[in-house]
Amino acid sequence: MKNVYVLSAAMSKYGKSPLSARELALEASRKAIEKAGITPSDVQGGFVANAFSLSEKQGHLGPIVMSGLGIPDVPASTIESACSSGASAIREAWINILAGIYDCMLVVGVERVSQLDTITATTYFSFGSDYVFEGACGASFPGLYGSIARAHMTKYGTREEELASVAVKNHDNALKNPNAHLHKKITIDDVMKSPVVASPLKLYDACPFSDGAAAAIICSEEFLKRLNGGKPEGVIKILASGRAGGTGALHQRPDLTTLKAAVLAGREAFKMASLTPKDIDFAEVHDCFTIAELVALEDLGFFPRGEAAKATLEGRTTLKGEIPINPSGGLKAKGHPVGATGVGQVVEVYEQLNHKAGERQVSDARIALTHNVGATGGSCGVHIFSSFD
Repeated sequence: MKNVYVLSAAMSKYGKSPLSARELALEASRKAIEKAGITPSDVQGGFVANAFSLSEKQGHLGPIVMSGLGIPDVPASTIESACSSGASAIREAWINILAGIYDCMLVVGVERVSQLDTITATTYFSFGSDYVFEGACGASFPGLYGSIARAHMTKYGTREEELASVAVKNHDNALKNPNAHLHKKITIDDVMKSPVVASPLKLYDACPFSDGAAAAIICSEEFLKRLNGGKPEGVIKILASGRAGGTGALHQRPDLTTLKAAVLAGREAFKMASLTPKDIDFAEVHDCFTIAELVALEDLGFFPRGEAAKATLEGRTTLKGEIPINPSGGLKAKGHPVGATGVGQVVEVYEQLNHKAGERQVSDARIALTHNVGATGGSCGVHIFSSFD
């Protein structure tokens, strides 16, 4: 198999932005292009990850972004896979590079929802579920993940304080991330006393609606060799790409405590990279709700079933723990601009593997994993990266 690299990665600040999705996408793309030491004319194709651009009455974002970069003739497509749009776009670029169709591609994820009121935004998000059986019947994502949490508590004895420890850890990490949406230190008691959103999940168990964009330049080994003698500063390698689908609606699943798509995508990625969870130095996982992080850790094999909650409470997933999880702050505190999230995870990996993550730097980080889930597990992408050898 050919080698595929992340030449650079960059992002906007996450949070509430006055910029449009178009402007945010161009900001992140220009940063990534400049950081890569290339020009827009070097980009041969692109993918734009986005779920809700129609909230701004603007679909067909691919040519909008490419035109803004001054390369309107370069082909680009919009990728929609709910919250896993970013990982899906990275996967598509990886495939195109492997196939030899392109040598250099831009992947940019973007979302802007702050202009929407809460009810409208929640409704838009529900379109990513099996809307006929869930969203249209009043089951929002907090309610669906609340059901997953309740099932996990019933089956494994998971406690609300253990869920809260996920939020506390990720808020602590986000305090060290200048691009994070939420810069607020919280305690387990704060989480426990926050308003109930969908029992057992509370306000501080949930990630925020965020605006933001993230971009990455994906390239072939041949392209890399043409740049600065083949080893431009900051390059990281994509060791593996796993992707799988899952049942869209919760009521059709035999077990609510696992996301089969994540299990399958993780298994594919680990097999492709010839690695195991023990080889991973840190991971960015999809923690749209605190329960989602715990389920991810068990689906990916970092902890046995039913043990991730206790491990998190014990501090084993902190920056200095045995397997640091979400050093960026995760969706929970870094933020969740839906289309940008999977690409934003790659930005964190890029910074960590180049030892440029500042106060949140994971010691001796060389191999990293990203896990990006669509909705409640209808789709999932898992990627494994390493520093440049």
